Amino acid sequence: MAHAGELAHTGELAHTGELAHAGELARAGKLPRAGKRGDPAGAGELPDAAAAMMRSLDGPDSAAPHRDPELCARAVRSRDARFDGWFFVAVTSTGIYCRPSCPARAPRVENMRFHPTAASAQRAGFRACKRCRPDASPGSPAWNHRADVVARAMRLIADGVVDRAGVPGLAARLGYSPRQLERQLLAELGAGPLALARAQRAQTARLLLETTTMSMGDVATAAGFRSIRAFNGTVREIFALAPGDLRRRALSGPAVPARAVPAAPAGGSADGSDLIATITVRLPFRAPLHPDSLFGHLVATAVPGVEEWRDGAYRRTLRTPHGHAIVALRPLPDHIACRLALSDMRDLGFVIARCRRLLDLDADPTAVDAHLRTDPHLAPLVARAPGRRIPRTVDPAELALRAVLGQQVTVAAARTHAGRLVRAAGQPIHDPDGGLTHLWPTVAELADGPAPAVPAGRRRAFTALVTALLSGEAELDEGGDWSRTRSALAGLPGIGPWTIETIAMRALGDPDAFVLEDLGVRRGAERIGLPATPAALLRRAAAWRPWRAYAVQYLWAALDHPINLMPPREGDHS
Repeated sequence: MAHAGELAHTGELAHTGELAHAGELARAGKLPRAGKRGDPAGAGELPDAAAAMMRSLDGPDSAAPHRDPELCARAVRSRDARFDGWFFVAVTSTGIYCRPSCPARAPRVENMRFHPTAASAQRAGFRACKRCRPDASPGSPAWNHRADVVARAMRLIADGVVDRAGVPGLAARLGYSPRQLERQLLAELGAGPLALARAQRAQTARLLLETTTMSMGDVATAAGFRSIRAFNGTVREIFALAPGDLRRRALSGPAVPARAVPAAPAGGSADGSDLIATITVRLPFRAPLHPDSLFGHLVATAVPGVEEWRDGAYRRTLRTPHGHAIVALRPLPDHIACRLALSDMRDLGFVIARCRRLLDLDADPTAVDAHLRTDPHLAPLVARAPGRRIPRTVDPAELALRAVLGQQVTVAAARTHAGRLVRAAGQPIHDPDGGLTHLWPTVAELADGPAPAVPAGRRRAFTALVTALLSGEAELDEGGDWSRTRSALAGLPGIGPWTIETIAMRALGDPDAFVLEDLGVRRGAERIGLPATPAALLRRAAAWRPWRAYAVQYLWAALDHPINLMPPREGDHS
């Protein structure tokens, strides 16, 4: 907000003991058996189970709720969607795995097996439930708030690194050998990197089969499969249906959650654009989600030509591994409507992952808000508008460079500087549906282009950051080490605590980043009766850990500022 100057399976199977067996506790009398049909599904158990799961976020087992069979069994009986993505329940009597909120009759406790990932359940031979579609759950929030190698690996896998660079490339990004990485993922997640990437490809394939008219070959390519044979085999194994049957079953269902406009010929669209396909999908999230400040922030700080608000949707361009895309994101009560225009269908999964990251859709607002409302000064803000998200980015390097341009200037001035930079160095694109004109420049383009027209000190900081990003000295991607990146940024001229913590919060995704030097944070704190001096506020903020970045969103919300307001539904306000 405010700137200082303004208001596939490899390796050994995991040991059986690594996955919790509820049956052992049931036989020991420590768990109730499943109720009869018509019984309330754990109606009285929800508060305790939910509280325990949320408390586990701050404990040593925060990444492994599946290791607590009593907690998991109670969560399954509660059928509460807040637990979806934290773990998966496999049922030995049926051979399927489900999300905890599956509406089907709860299985007998002794038949439940709990897995940390869908890939782990698939690897153990279970098929996805056709009713609750567990593969479509929001991702586990653990991968967003942790900084260890497993979480970093999961973020990179979601970004498509295994599909593009293989397991050796993933391991190299993390500084491990492939075997070391395999062992760590198997130990914690019950599946290795190939199996995790395969599960992600299967999820994308299912989405396209059920919601588009794309050919089977195009679906296989867009989902990341290297052959139609691998595509057919994976879909059959995971969903127990051939691809064609999966599509026919979806067409006969009550609802279609997404649609696709058939792709134009490979040479480009009739209007001269090189965007060959347009697809609309639903992006699920954990409720609640407060859209006003999320979209308000993105639109208030939008870079002309790269971002705009048009007809009730935030639109922007982004660079992809094989070309570029234009996305339009529209907030709806139970999902985000995401319209994607792609120059290459192979980038579909990459773009969806970047959109989810931009809007912080895998966050767990229940856990965050429960923690922050223990502060009596924050509690009224949380109660008034729960579910605030961190407006992140589709391109960490872009966000970092924009943070430097925004040092000690107003939001309007920062937009002006960024817009000039885009026009001078960015790649022009054609937008058939709006007013977008450019891609944000790559680091290489900025290194070769003119320096931004900003004061000398800020220009030195900008140039130093470009050089550090180009050389790899500062690593901002999903697999980067947050502590190491902070240290690298601190060694650059003109990069101070405000810039570092802004980058950590929005580019790196550190949920505990805290922009103490931000004027808006201090004024928001003062307005709600918190200490406004840096030292006193920092001491008070210690109680908000590990969610200080979310506390920042609530402190900003205490002020009257455009970032807190949803833009008008109609018109173009870019």
